[in-house]
Amino acid sequence: MELYLDSADLTEIRSAFKLGFLAGLTTTPTFMQREGVLDVDATILQLADIVPVLQIEALGHTAEEIVAEAKRQEALGLDRARTVYKIPISMEGARACRMLREEGFLVNLHLVYTLQQAYIAMAAGATYVCPLVGRLQDQGTDALQLVSAIVDLKHRHGYETKIMFSSVRHLEHIRNAIEIGVDTITVPWKVMQQMTSNHLTQLGSDQFYLDNRRVTMTVAQAMRAADVCLPPTSTVQEALVHMTKGGFGAVVLTENGRPVGMFTDGDVRRWLQTAENPDLHLPIAQIATLQPPSTIPASAKLAEAEQRFKEAKVDQLVVVEEGQVLGLLDVQDLMA
Repeated sequence: MELYLDSADLTEIRSAFKLGFLAGLTTTPTFMQREGVLDVDATILQLADIVPVLQIEALGHTAEEIVAEAKRQEALGLDRARTVYKIPISMEGARACRMLREEGFLVNLHLVYTLQQAYIAMAAGATYVCPLVGRLQDQGTDALQLVSAIVDLKHRHGYETKIMFSSVRHLEHIRNAIEIGVDTITVPWKVMQQMTSNHLTQLGSDQFYLDNRRVTMTVAQAMRAADVCLPPTSTVQEALVHMTKGGFGAVVLTENGRPVGMFTDGDVRRWLQTAENPDLHLPIAQIATLQPPSTIPASAKLAEAEQRFKEAKVDQLVVVEEGQVLGLLDVQDLMA
């Protein structure tokens, strides 16, 4: 089933066709007017350079006028093999379709609302016939039954006309088109972007990324890069400033680059609750317990770090290499 974009918005057209698998673009004078297009011919040529197949309107009151308009547009520099001329269904439109098809033009007889119109389009040899599902449903018509009947008509009598499901409003229309078995569907970008979305898919994808990160990323790649070390002789005020600048909830107390303790925001809260006259110029060593903190090698994988967090029952691990402190790994870094 061919997938077309239905739009005249250059920004979304460029985005959509980066996908690499769309069959083409359908557009209308109404879309162009809505986008503020003032030079339709220039815009058509611009679109033709972006998309594999371009479907544009060829308007006229008589078959001769329609044919002349299609040929005028082609003379702008359009490729006949990559351009489909859209003609509203009518007897003159069907006659123009036959005339253009005999000269090798591609034609879409569209604005189809009845089975009889679809039959005329197929009999005239249209490349595409285009029922407008959303608009029909707006009128209370069983549009899906009509499209099914058009598909049945095509296969019963062996017509080669492709059935294009258009006026798509939501994802359910796309499912309908697939189930009915049309040849082509043209979809607005806002709906097309939803086609791969599913809550369970997102949950599974997020879990895969997280688990892959745990077994492939090292602690060194995930740790905080800021300076996290202070000597035990530093004051509480110096530690608080250091923690604030680095965005950490702790600092590592070091001697000769080796960890001898930790000073955390939890230590600060407990000290403030118990001290009668808190002195910010007090050395950290008088508040923090100087004992070797929980460490993790820089080369360890995040899965190992996760296990270490659970065993040590801490929120930060000191990252070391050959005994020297390299940084801090916070438990939240596992989820980054």
